Amino acid sequence: MRVLVLGGTRFIGPHVVRDLAERRHDVTIVHRGETEAELPETVRHVHADFDAMPLDELRALEPQVVVDMVPLVRADAARLRAFAGVAERAVAVSSADVYRAFGRLRRSEPGAPDPVPLAEDAPLRTIVIDPGYDKVGVEEELTRDDELPLAILRAPAIHGPRDRQHRLREYALRMVDGRPAILLDERIAGWRWVRGYVENVAAAVVAAVERAPAGHRIYNVADDSQHAEAEWVRRIAAVAGWNGELVVVPAGSAPASADLDELDLAQDIVLDTTRIRTELGWREPIDEAEGIRRTLEWELAQPDDGPRRDYDAEDALIERISSSGTRT
Repeated sequence: MRVLVLGGTRFIGPHVVRDLAERRHDVTIVHRGETEAELPETVRHVHADFDAMPLDELRALEPQVVVDMVPLVRADAARLRAFAGVAERAVAVSSADVYRAFGRLRRSEPGAPDPVPLAEDAPLRTIVIDPGYDKVGVEEELTRDDELPLAILRAPAIHGPRDRQHRLREYALRMVDGRPAILLDERIAGWRWVRGYVENVAAAVVAAVERAPAGHRIYNVADDSQHAEAEWVRRIAAVAGWNGELVVVPAGSAPASADLDELDLAQDIVLDTTRIRTELGWREPIDEAEGIRRTLEWELAQPDDGPRRDYDAEDALIERISSSGTRT
């Protein structure tokens, strides 16, 4: 199959491109050339800005599927729509943050928490939080007609090597530093959040390229590991071999817990992934423990150039909790 990939040299994309090439697809990747990932020699590279792509050259390749890894705002939908009448279908990587529940978590959408797990027909956000990041607008623009059949993948919070968000880093560094305890604000300890390992999300993109049906279809993507935060920390600890204690502390008492004041943590973000598993046969190729191990290995190899962690304040809080007999 001839596949054209727009973007894809940074985080998820290299895994998608490698998987497609290894499965004997004819792959062309369009990117700016600022980042050159290690990709198979069979992959064709076209260096161009997305707003100045050589469309005649790319259309002449007669791609059967076009994949956009990085559509961020409504106007970006034009990139895929440019291949209507040429490609058989398209795949766009969106995000689970399109759901109204995410807006309620961020307190931008009024109302009580939405029930979870969220299926693909759950209500979407109506308020744009960041004008430079509008996945709801992207989806609306792409699905406004049937000229180009489309599969949209709503991705979770993704961890793995090369993750610029460093989702496991603060826990990992505390474990490596031999901390006797990790503190969790009680508001977040039981909060559930949707997660996915990078290679598993990439495998979902490949499944959509190969097996998505005709017409428009939307798929939630997430690993089964949609645990509460406290359980997530315990699973990281098990992989890291850390035997310290997880201490749940009163709301607002842990260092940096003021950041939680902006969130309504009564709103869990958990996805129903039944559709992609039944329709496309997607399964996570990397199990949870191995995904955590690979992420930790990469995170701990990165330079620790962030601000000093306030262990003195943490030690004082642990001592106060121990003295009061309220340790959890």
